[in-house]
Amino acid sequence: MKKIIAALLVIFVSVSTTMAQEWNTDIKIAKEIAAKESKPIILVFQGSDWCAPCIKLDREIWSTDTFEKYAKDNYVMLKADFPRRKKNALSETQTKANAQLAEKYNKQGFFPFVVVLNSSGKVLGESSYKKTTPENYIKELNAFTK
Repeated sequence: MKKIIAALLVIFVSVSTTMAQEWNTDIKIAKEIAAKESKPIILVFQGSDWCAPCIKLDREIWSTDTFEKYAKDNYVMLKADFPRRKKNALSETQTKANAQLAEKYNKQGFFPFVVVLNSSGKVLGESSYKKTTPENYIKELNAFTK
């Protein structure tokens, strides 16, 4: 019985890790990938441990199978997180990098804030949390790239 549970656990972990889209935290790397693969960048400003709409957006859109499968082939995902709890604190380097991204792309300090960029970093469109389906959110994001 233990072997069966262990085998199922291994299968579950490997399936879930191969399906998840890759979240970048470095704008330079995201731009390089976007240019190489001809994909737009989805930059997400979030407060992962304090912002209720950010948490909902993650649960209802970013973490769904539908979005993850689509994003893997169509977007370069870039996350700028601004956690408040000490246990979730980012490195000083990452905190500074996120602040620089906010200075350039989120001057109003909205959370969550979603910015669609081209591979050069030009803003193509902006969005936020909406109570919608992953399919409709994908349509909205894609409309910015047309």
